[in-house]
Amino acid sequence: MAMISLPIMMRYGYNMRYSTGVLAASGTITQLVPPSLVLIVMADQLGTDVGQMYKGAWGPSVLQVLIFAGYTFLVSRIKPEYVPGIPASARTLHGWALWGKCLRGIIPSAILIFAVLGSMGGLPFMDHAIATPTEAGAMGAAGALVLAAIHRRLNWALLRDAMEGTMRLTAMVIFILIGSRVFSLVFQGVDGAKWVEHLLSGLPGGQLGFLITVNVFVFFLAFFLDFFEIAFIILPLLGPVAAKLGIDMVWFGVLLCVNMQTSFMHPPFGFALFYLRGIADTLFKNGALPQKVDSNDIYLGAIPWVGMQLLLVAIVIVFPQTVTVFLDKAVVVDVENVQLEMPTDNNAPMPEPEMNMENPFGNQDKPASTDAAKP
Repeated sequence: MAMISLPIMMRYGYNMRYSTGVLAASGTITQLVPPSLVLIVMADQLGTDVGQMYKGAWGPSVLQVLIFAGYTFLVSRIKPEYVPGIPASARTLHGWALWGKCLRGIIPSAILIFAVLGSMGGLPFMDHAIATPTEAGAMGAAGALVLAAIHRRLNWALLRDAMEGTMRLTAMVIFILIGSRVFSLVFQGVDGAKWVEHLLSGLPGGQLGFLITVNVFVFFLAFFLDFFEIAFIILPLLGPVAAKLGIDMVWFGVLLCVNMQTSFMHPPFGFALFYLRGIADTLFKNGALPQKVDSNDIYLGAIPWVGMQLLLVAIVIVFPQTVTVFLDKAVVVDVENVQLEMPTDNNAPMPEPEMNMENPFGNQDKPASTDAAKP
């Protein structure tokens, strides 16, 4: 996004801090919007369904986009010079030609995304899943190959890059998983989990006190740890306590995912800021940017967007319906109010009782022998 958008924004005089902030924040929201790798990992660690996690993430995702859009609107009203309009003379396409070009780029990718999400039951209107996350991932990989072939970009170099990237990510996750498992076994061996459970479950304020403490803890922990480390090391300690307090695991996982967005946006290990720093330098060296982007502008530009992400954390805590509104409702039977109705027709034939071949005598005592049963 920065490679495409940053030169254009600089060319038309957009504010540097707004430009870097909106690009970094727009990249980090992919950790929340389905199909998100973070949600898959968190569903596995919390023992919940991936499709349910995806359904629960739709509400916060839409809210996050609306909050970002609302902030941009306010900036355009208060500081219009920060986001100047692009003159109509700068457009090369107009009318249906512009619509057609946009739709040709959007529709194939949208079909692929919704096919992957729909197969896992991750769309709000889906009642059930027809594929596991592994099978849906295979469908997504096959669809991506088809799209690359349609756009005539499918070649061995592209396949090699994709496989190398997958290999690196898989190896990193596996080694983190091995280390977290060793840590977990040692921690469980010294009864550390019980200590954490007693500590967190005894916090004042019940569920609310627990949620505030956990989110503050995860926010500051994300300054130094990647979301993989938090998911594999910290979540197994927090999940049992949340379940004991009666907190819905899907809602809890989505809430932490909203919080962990910030790990990509704040120093010292804000990966989105690092990526933007490297891309900005490359663009400046290639002459695509009219001026050099300072690190100060990147870090200060990210502060308002981190604040908006934390605002979403507060909204999800105060209004759990933002997550639960799309979830499958569990069927609850109130045994105290169950009513059994008998047929009113006295002439209706009574159903024949079914004989249990293993014990045809039902609840009666079975005779000791057939001789004893004879008259």
